[in-house]
Amino acid sequence: MVDGIVSSLAGRRAVVTGAARGIGAAIARRLAADGAHLTLLGRQEGPLQELAAELPASAEPQVIVCDVADPAVVKLAFGKISGGTAHILINNAGQAASAPFGRTSDELWQRMLAVNLTGTFLCARAALPGMLAARWGRIVNISSTAGQRGYAYVSAYAAAKHGVIGLTRSLALEAASKGITVNAVCPGYTETDLLRESIDNVVAKTGRGAEEARAEFARHNPQERIIQPEEVASTVAWLCSSGASAINGQSISVSGGEVM
Repeated sequence: MVDGIVSSLAGRRAVVTGAARGIGAAIARRLAADGAHLTLLGRQEGPLQELAAELPASAEPQVIVCDVADPAVVKLAFGKISGGTAHILINNAGQAASAPFGRTSDELWQRMLAVNLTGTFLCARAALPGMLAARWGRIVNISSTAGQRGYAYVSAYAAAKHGVIGLTRSLALEAASKGITVNAVCPGYTETDLLRESIDNVVAKTGRGAEEARAEFARHNPQERIIQPEEVASTVAWLCSSGASAINGQSISVSGGEVM
């Protein structure tokens, strides 16, 4: 039991993409604490192995190097999953890049779609057959408040994250009668390396101090603070629990009220 929620994850195999750090690592730790077995996917083996070493032995952590934007690599990776079935899939892998719309290159556009949207599609497609056979599954796609409302200067990223929400809603309807739920979690600005890089960019481009730049990001949140990865992980864990079995096709904002 964690935070008063009775977990039904004991023995379930959870696959977390982009697991090495930030939100992905926080999700992996939380699901392991809730009794799940963990398969950690990412592009760099070293950080994944470091995280696996932190997890309890009961999580039976497995590390697989995988570029989620590559169909052949995704197919191969899901064929290696311990036990053969991903009962839970957390599509967390993603990238963000900013540019004014007029200077958004073809390469930037395609890269944002490939990692954020196509990667989510490929992993869900690979995991779904096992869930259908088990007649139980949880797919949680990590989108963003940018996928709910949009922001200036991140049109490619926002378009990809809007696409994740559309994919979530459509797949949720197809899977609803088969014991599978599909939901999206949409964090606001969260304490991650990505945010720190964004703050550094603001400082470099504007000459503002780091604290001033950080406060500018925090102002998007009506609570005037930055979301913590563990808060996102708690929402994901709830969606994976038996208590959330009627929650399907939703896009849950974790943003202090920025999106309602």
